[in-house]
Amino acid sequence: MEESNFLARAAATVRAPFRLFKKKAPLLSFVAGRLVTMVVLLFLLGLALFGLMELAPGDIVDQMMTQQLLSGTQGETSGGFQGSGSTEQGTFTEMQMERLRKEFGLDKPFYIQYFKWLERVIFHGDLGTSLISRAPVSFLLSSRIWNSVLLNLISLVFITLISFALGVFFASKSGTRTDTAATFFALFFHAFPGILLLILLQLFASVTGLFPVTAYPDFPFSQAPLQFTFSYAHHVFLPLLASFLGGIGGTMRMIRATMLDQMGMPYILAIRARGISERRVYLHHAFRNTLNPYITGSANLLASLFSGSLVLEIIFAYPGLGRLMYEAVLQEDINLVLANSMFISALVLAGMVISDILLAIVDPRIRYGKE
Repeated sequence: MEESNFLARAAATVRAPFRLFKKKAPLLSFVAGRLVTMVVLLFLLGLALFGLMELAPGDIVDQMMTQQLLSGTQGETSGGFQGSGSTEQGTFTEMQMERLRKEFGLDKPFYIQYFKWLERVIFHGDLGTSLISRAPVSFLLSSRIWNSVLLNLISLVFITLISFALGVFFASKSGTRTDTAATFFALFFHAFPGILLLILLQLFASVTGLFPVTAYPDFPFSQAPLQFTFSYAHHVFLPLLASFLGGIGGTMRMIRATMLDQMGMPYILAIRARGISERRVYLHHAFRNTLNPYITGSANLLASLFSGSLVLEIIFAYPGLGRLMYEAVLQEDINLVLANSMFISALVLAGMVISDILLAIVDPRIRYGKE
């Protein structure tokens, strides 16, 4: 009994500073808690990725040595190789495979590999080396990060602006033929398979010749910045159109439904009774309350854009993180897979934290930390 009371008092003593901090700075303590949660989730995600790659049949050394043996067999056949040295060749191959596994650290259990990777990242800022290209992972990511971020941010901005404009407009036309047609097309594109839409758009580009079949110019930005900007817009138009059509349906319908819900509230009736114009009722009063569900779902929208860009980048040969991730998974390049996944996951989790902060800013009813 005394021991349990002692433990309870000790736990209360430990929690006291945190409760005081939560009381004095509720929003800051909430953000700190979300950041801690984000770190824990990233840690568990990395451990799970290492475990899944361990469960996959074979490893990167098997692939490398298989390719070497195949090329060696072809050379031996063309050069009239005799079978007397095959045992020595097989023994040398096994020794080389073991040496490579030890060099890459693949001879250790996956959790030891993971903790060693964490140690390099935290204390040395080293993401490791690609096991295939032998180039630093940080270099490979830095050459692709901004391409993917730019593509998805452009998609997010266009989806946000046009969804709000169309959602508010069609909410004002509720029940009309225009609203019915807009709802039909929104549901159609929302349910349409994204990969099929991308293939159809690429076929359209190939047949008509109006747009390139690839999504990135064939010259660098530093060579001609202004020309690159126009060329980039021309190349990326169809992929952005596919991303826009796939994302606008659900977002526009959510904003439309929220607007209709707000227009039926008693405070809207009171505002109209005061003689305030319908334009101000929609844009100044009801519109602000549509921000809450969108901000809440914006992190999920960003996550869906990044996951969808994997297929987009493969089909349109766009040099982004999605295509790099696909190649790394096929080759079982664990260092590249882990760093790529961690970056995208950190970006999505950071978006969720930012959305929570924005909710507290736009909605004065939200007060974090009150019990």
